[in-house]
Amino acid sequence: MTTLTPLERYKTENPEYGAWSDKYLLFLYGITAVFDGFKALDLSALAIEHNELRVVIGPNGAGKSTMCDVITGKTRPATGKVWFDDQDITKLDDADIATRGIGRKFQTPTVFDSLTVYQNMELSLPGGRSPWWTLRVKEQPRERDRIMDILERVHLGDTIHREARYLSHGQRQWLAISCLILSEPKLLLVDEPAAGLTDAETELTGELLLELKKNHTLIVIEHDMDFVRQLNSTVTVLCEGKAIAEGSLDEVKQNEEVIEAYLGR
Repeated sequence: MTTLTPLERYKTENPEYGAWSDKYLLFLYGITAVFDGFKALDLSALAIEHNELRVVIGPNGAGKSTMCDVITGKTRPATGKVWFDDQDITKLDDADIATRGIGRKFQTPTVFDSLTVYQNMELSLPGGRSPWWTLRVKEQPRERDRIMDILERVHLGDTIHREARYLSHGQRQWLAISCLILSEPKLLLVDEPAAGLTDAETELTGELLLELKKNHTLIVIEHDMDFVRQLNSTVTVLCEGKAIAEGSLDEVKQNEEVIEAYLGR
């Protein structure tokens, strides 16, 4: 008797999904992550479509960061499988997974303070650039055009010669996201992009993420419910490592389990 893989079994049990790889870019099945006997993540199934923006919310310790760690290869799951772009990436290391097209922006923007905005972008060009290359070698015109196009989209076009240390918190967030875009990932994991931003910066950040849906798939971890509403996307609620609800923001806000565990009354 032939034993079905988890993905094959999922396809068999859910025939309405049709050609899986045509519909979903990322699929997690039966994922658990355990630390010192504590089960930090317990996901039966989570599927993210191509060019979808999925918002993940939940209380501190709900497993949001652990889920991202599993997707990026930083944490090896105890059980289950992770498929990305129709390939099993469960046992790959984080460097290999990154080269396959998964990029991550942490809550604190990761940029090089002593380099200019433009030099930070050069370092993120596909194939990588060393600081020596950035300072000594002239890039190709098409690379410069692409860098400038991205920076103009996030209102950083007039800051290209400014060292990153002198940017506002919001501008540093946009630079970090821009560097991520430039590396051409298929999937972007974005951790709390609205944290510490002004209202105007938050609105622009939301517009940027929505625009990115045209060419990328995004998973956004967020706590700001006003910002989540602006994104107007499917919301997955994690609690104690499990997905306890999924739907629009209005739908999950009416879920009794979500109210009890996270939102309150």
